[in-house]
Amino acid sequence: MSGEIPAGWQSGRVTSIRDVTPTIREFGIDLDRAAACPPGSHVKVQVDVGGRIDQRSYSVVGQEGSTLRIAVKRQPESRGGSAYMWRLQPGDSLAVAPPRCDFPLMHGAPHYLLVAGGVGITPMVAMAAQLAARGAGLRMVYAARSADEFAYGEELAGFLGDRLSLFASDRGEQIDIADEIRRLPADGELYMCGPLGLMEAVRSAWEEAGRPRAGLRYETFGSSGSHAAQAFTVKVPRLGAEVLVRENESMLDALEAAGVEVVFECRRGECGLCAVDIVEAEGEMDHRDVFFSSRQHRENRQMCACVSRVAGGSVTIEPAWRGDDAFAFGGPELSMGEPA
Repeated sequence: MSGEIPAGWQSGRVTSIRDVTPTIREFGIDLDRAAACPPGSHVKVQVDVGGRIDQRSYSVVGQEGSTLRIAVKRQPESRGGSAYMWRLQPGDSLAVAPPRCDFPLMHGAPHYLLVAGGVGITPMVAMAAQLAARGAGLRMVYAARSADEFAYGEELAGFLGDRLSLFASDRGEQIDIADEIRRLPADGELYMCGPLGLMEAVRSAWEEAGRPRAGLRYETFGSSGSHAAQAFTVKVPRLGAEVLVRENESMLDALEAAGVEVVFECRRGECGLCAVDIVEAEGEMDHRDVFFSSRQHRENRQMCACVSRVAGGSVTIEPAWRGDDAFAFGGPELSMGEPA
């Protein structure tokens, strides 16, 4: 285990490891103390990133007593959290934060549509299992790049049967989101987890169908974007800093490694705490957060340092003076709740 256990965290031990797809690995982690972990939960774990202790969040696939199952997608040429996690062996220890549920399953709806893309299936396995056990009206559609990338496909088919439909991109298959929403009764709810493009398509189709915003719940992950990740430079004139952000690291990680203090929390593009002001961008902005609205993304006034990028070139940002002889970022101007 790397580093000291942060206050409020506990020690976990890796009890099992299995590859559920060629790029997604599941870890069974036995905790010192059992923790409540409802469907949609995630946990933070402590990782070693190039000799620097850091934290990463992973969705909980399931829970058996004091053992949690999490799944980690291996990012190509990763030097960060996924590379560290994939080096773990059974018996290894790691620090684990208490589970947190920012994507809760709300009970009471008569019908549910679950939409998953890629590794976005991980928080939805427990949701589907719980809804199926309750006998709720349920349908799941699940898209992946290829047939061998359907993580938990057999497990889901076992309790969902024909209520599960799989779509493999390499077979030319694609979810007809508008049709799926039309099939969902008016009092139904939609839960979605997957890449940013899928989220935008679902959100757009939901709004076009005139469905109530309260009936749509989603979670995405910041590793997805409109452009392939490229190296770029971030400039902080007030500090006289110019930092290279490699294609396999986040801007937040690069700034931290360079000694630039950054305020952050989720590292998932959701909370907005790490938002920075954009002074100038040389290159197309690739906003990968779900905190800011579509209009705010188009304005390019702020970006979430934990997930958003520039498609090559550079971006100049402005940090705020914190008032105690240190620089910190000023945080977001507006909340996620602003209409797009």
